[in-house]
Amino acid sequence: MSDIIRTSTAPAPVGAYPHARRVGKLLFLSGVGPRQPSDNTIPGNVYDAHGTLVAYDIEAQCRQVFANVRAVLEAAGARWENLVDVTVYLTDMARDFPSYNRLYAEHFAGVDAARTTLGITALPTPIAIELKCVAAFD
Repeated sequence: MSDIIRTSTAPAPVGAYPHARRVGKLLFLSGVGPRQPSDNTIPGNVYDAHGTLVAYDIEAQCRQVFANVRAVLEAAGARWENLVDVTVYLTDMARDFPSYNRLYAEHFAGVDAARTTLGITALPTPIAIELKCVAAFD
């Protein structure tokens, strides 16, 4: 059994892929960023007069990306507690890891998902964090 998950409660994917795909008892989420579903803006981003990103708020982006993951899970009939694996991509590991790690601990309390955090140089849109998740259904 394989189901494609698409939802309007999470931001639209930036490419030709679904929000998630369920295969048997596993749900594979596509990369989820912190864009707001209502208007596609990125919380905490500050741009100069030329539209160049000059600053961002990693805490605002963390909160939004966690909310977006939750929205995809719920659209698929899964719960936050169903998460079994979380891969996190940060564009500035040295600057952002402490704040992200603290917020992760708050939001994922009681969720014993495996976790990997990677520092990368860029993401396809001007975001500082992206999550790739796997959930398991009971």
